[in-house]
Amino acid sequence: MAAQARTLVLGVGNLLMGDEGAGVHLAQRLLAGAELPTGAEVLDGGTGGFTLLEALTACPRAIIMDACLDGKPPGTLGVKRARRAAHFPTALGAHDIGVRALVEAAELLGALPRMLLVTISVQPPFRMGLELSAPVAAALPGAERLVRRLLARGPRAWIGPLSAAPGGRAERDSPGEARAHA
Repeated sequence: MAAQARTLVLGVGNLLMGDEGAGVHLAQRLLAGAELPTGAEVLDGGTGGFTLLEALTACPRAIIMDACLDGKPPGTLGVKRARRAAHFPTALGAHDIGVRALVEAAELLGALPRMLLVTISVQPPFRMGLELSAPVAAALPGAERLVRRLLARGPRAWIGPLSAAPGGRAERDSPGEARAHA
């Protein structure tokens, strides 16, 4: 991560397992789209696991983007503050090391950035392939706008109410029952 980058935007998931790769698809959209605010760096983390530890601990703030099994309709967007590893859902993906384990390692090192978790709801079964289901693909433009809105708020995004959509209901800052796929 570049020394001037102050906010890491990390998309995670398994790109080869359809909707499970929603966070990676979102990172790729952000990388291909309009310029981001100064100090923001997007990283396609894929299934990088612990290899992402250096990037995560090198910044004071991070927006982590991932698919999530939360019982909501596929394509539903969510955003919440994640202050410690317990605020991240347990992994269900095909890869071994999930976001929660990565955050636990950063927490153990005492180098945990301030974090926001942006989720896109998905449903199993996950089919092999690069394609997203129609509802998850349709959610990507809104997810991109959400991340860009959070970045535009700068450090203020980590305080005050959060909402996945303008005028939407704020998410709680608690672990909940959702299960992510990273």
